Amino acid sequence: MPKLPLLSGTDVVKALHRLGYEIDHQTGSHMILRQNKEPFRRLTVSHHREIAKGTLLSIIKQVGLTREEFFEFL
Repeated sequence: MPKLPLLSGTDVVKALHRLGYEIDHQTGSHMILRQNKEPFRRLTVSHHREIAKGTLLSIIKQVGLTREEFFEFL
């Protein structure tokens, strides 16, 4: 299993954009993304220089991908 890279919030949003998520709005330092097709999931990504590893794993899990599948979109 590959090591988790240090990613910024912007990097994560770019990868999620390739998966069909778009920025819905931003509240403070948190970007709320919405999936543009069913089931219209919503995700919250913090707009920081580095996303914590646990937070990144949680986002990957919410998207419904494995680590390897997510890394293909980076």
